[in-house]
Amino acid sequence: MEDPAKLFDLSGRTALITGSSQGIGFALAQGLAAAGATVILNGRDTSKLADAAGRLDSDAVHQLPFDATDHDAVKKAVNGFEESNGAIDILVNNAGMQHRAPLEDFPAADFERLLQTNIATVFHVGQAVARHMIKRGRGKIINIASVQTALARPSIAPYTATKGAVGNLTKGMATDWAKYGLQCNAIAPGYFDTPLNAALVSDPAFTEWLEKRTPAGRWGKVEELVGACIFLSSNASSFVNGHTLYVDGGITASL
Repeated sequence: MEDPAKLFDLSGRTALITGSSQGIGFALAQGLAAAGATVILNGRDTSKLADAAGRLDSDAVHQLPFDATDHDAVKKAVNGFEESNGAIDILVNNAGMQHRAPLEDFPAADFERLLQTNIATVFHVGQAVARHMIKRGRGKIINIASVQTALARPSIAPYTATKGAVGNLTKGMATDWAKYGLQCNAIAPGYFDTPLNAALVSDPAFTEWLEKRTPAGRWGKVEELVGACIFLSSNASSFVNGHTLYVDGGITASL
């Protein structure tokens, strides 16, 4: 049996985290780096990436700017990194966005943008990275789902649809790729204090509702997602596949 103390050690592994210049993505990059991984920061804004790399407490960091909604750009960037720098052992599909509006008034263009950002990116980057992982017979893919993978709230029906799709795409990845030695799972955050939720965090009425609705009685802190990510990135999860791990303070467990 492997030494339990080493099960969570990510030394010698390289992790690509999409949308990692801020928020959850940056927190996960910090956590994986602290566990020993070399991290690859991704985003479209090169200046934000450079700033994030400067704030990351690690020398083992790369910057890989590409638009995760662009299939050809993703393939070119991933293939180029693998050729020049070596294997991507861990992929965290974190890129995402939110748009709030009543469903009857929801703009079609914003619906399409949600589909591309929240679902298509998981497919594009997942496929590009998995093709290399399959050849090696190993790899970890972690998709960032949401409490809305299981629940719905007013004004975010399209977002809810996209995160439901992420949960099922994760199952599909596991079904197709587990036989090649890949573990494909998802983390579903509850309500966390992030730039994506800034409008809700600043709303006292919503915060009051959330504190009453969540058994833990508070907003989540982004660093509280790190343990789940390290687990799913490490040897500790070698037989975990197609699972969505809710990190939500109990909100999906309670009426």
